[in-house]
Amino acid sequence: MAARRGGPGGRGRRGSAPGDPTDPRGRGAAGAPPTGDPTARVAGGLAVLVPDPDHPGARELRVDGAPQSHVDPHDPLRLVFSYQRRLGHVIDLAAPPGRPLDAVHLGGGALTLPRYLAATRPRSVQQVAEPDVRLTEFVREHLPLPRGARIRVRALDARELLERLPGDSADLVVADVFAGARTPAHCTGVEFVDAARRVLRPTGILAVNVTDGPPLTHLRARTAALTDRFAEVCLAAEPAVLRGRRFGNAVLAASDAPLPVAELSRRNAAGPSTARLLAGAELRDFLAGARPLTDADAAASPAPPAGTFD
Repeated sequence: MAARRGGPGGRGRRGSAPGDPTDPRGRGAAGAPPTGDPTARVAGGLAVLVPDPDHPGARELRVDGAPQSHVDPHDPLRLVFSYQRRLGHVIDLAAPPGRPLDAVHLGGGALTLPRYLAATRPRSVQQVAEPDVRLTEFVREHLPLPRGARIRVRALDARELLERLPGDSADLVVADVFAGARTPAHCTGVEFVDAARRVLRPTGILAVNVTDGPPLTHLRARTAALTDRFAEVCLAAEPAVLRGRRFGNAVLAASDAPLPVAELSRRNAAGPSTARLLAGAELRDFLAGARPLTDADAAASPAPPAGTFD
């Protein structure tokens, strides 16, 4: 999926990630949308809201054929994409059940996770970085946000929003930053991690969605950036991804406070798409001495192989 050309620093559209290519509902064929589905030209290409045949009212957002988000307005707790379920586990365990959070989402798409957090933690205050104004308008027209949800979408690049927020102001930062199907270079290195860490409170958590394939060089570098800056880090991904057998999603969680590793491991091992969680010595072995990226040598995440979304 072609990324929109951006200005300095490679700033194109900052949407949420393409759906996990292994998830049955994460597969969308490129090309013309079915007649009658809502469509709009947005910064990232042609946006389409495709109905979920099994759940009336639910829609999958695709941009230029690549799945970006899935929203069920009648059941915001239903997370269809496997990587979003893993991010949901982090949200669930970021504080005692029901406690409101001050949250920052880097990447908007159809606002699946902000809706989830608003439903599971009422009175949470959330800010979302999504510079594609037309995409936000399109999503809110056809999938309105719940009444009373404290979700503010700001037309800013991910790093621009982080730079504007006060320090020690967030309990949770969720980084799901993609321009097309790739994470831009300026959102992959230690400077990006530092910007998120500055915004977090001492017990706050940074959760990051990363896509990569064999030989996992990018994922290791992204993980190394977190281990270089945070006291605790863990990584969850399907075994085939961790073994470098195929392209897919990995979810990282990082904090200067203890992470709920045991419970995250249990939750990731359950469900329709089993994932393995690495922490401690296992994570160090996975890193294999990888060094973190910096702005000077950072590169965008690898493009998905041809046919990933067919």
